[in-house]
Amino acid sequence: MDTMAEQLGWIWPLIINAGKALLVLIGGWVAAGMIARVVRNRVMAQPQIDDTVGIFMANLIRYAILLMVLIAVLNIFGVEATSLVAVLGAASLAIGLALQGTLSHVAAGFMLVIFRPYKLGHFVDIGGSSGTVKAINLFFTELATPQNEQVIVPNGQAWGSVIVNFSYHPTRRADLVFGIDYADDIDKAMEIILRLARADGRVLDDPEPWVRVTNLGTSSVDLTARLWAKSDDFWEMQFDVTKAVKEAFDAEGVSIPYPHTVEIQKEVQA
Repeated sequence: MDTMAEQLGWIWPLIINAGKALLVLIGGWVAAGMIARVVRNRVMAQPQIDDTVGIFMANLIRYAILLMVLIAVLNIFGVEATSLVAVLGAASLAIGLALQGTLSHVAAGFMLVIFRPYKLGHFVDIGGSSGTVKAINLFFTELATPQNEQVIVPNGQAWGSVIVNFSYHPTRRADLVFGIDYADDIDKAMEIILRLARADGRVLDDPEPWVRVTNLGTSSVDLTARLWAKSDDFWEMQFDVTKAVKEAFDAEGVSIPYPHTVEIQKEVQA
């Protein structure tokens, strides 16, 4: 019995170390989350600092704490920190090659936070994916589409793609095209559009509303109205002005023609 106990004696230190490691992991995970939340809330409470920076810093601190927790766990099992650093240093080339894609996303994340081509809440198009920016962390940018679908864009792809930020400027221009019949009074139609645009309080006076004949189509004369509005009012202004112009055209005798074709029949003599 004594011999068996001596042979199994190594198990108890392992169980004790495993228990300690589990406690450190759980405590470190909880602490990392709490500290990250505190940092995020403190930074985001400062009006002069952008919310994007606060979230990114919180993520960075969280992963740094988790890395220290991992080193502490390895120490519990007898792996010295100096030995660990030496091993990591020797294997740095292999790790860098294996994780070059991941590391590129982290580097791109820093570039996105530094240069800030977009922020939280902006509506953007990144490489063909459109949506509202919900989060920017170390590895990816999260978008929500107008249909509330989640889109995950890796930071490396975001930084290397064309970014269209629809929310960057405080104002946007809407180009509304209205087709009228060739027999209709062009000046009257243009006056109706301008009148309704100026009556809508969301349409800005500077730059002033602009309406011109921009195309002679196969079945209509096309009038384009260029109207400026604040970015927050852009879509609703477009919808309401379009509806108002259609109703005014109907009420004042300006027709919106349907596309049509002319069929010519040739009579063949026997």
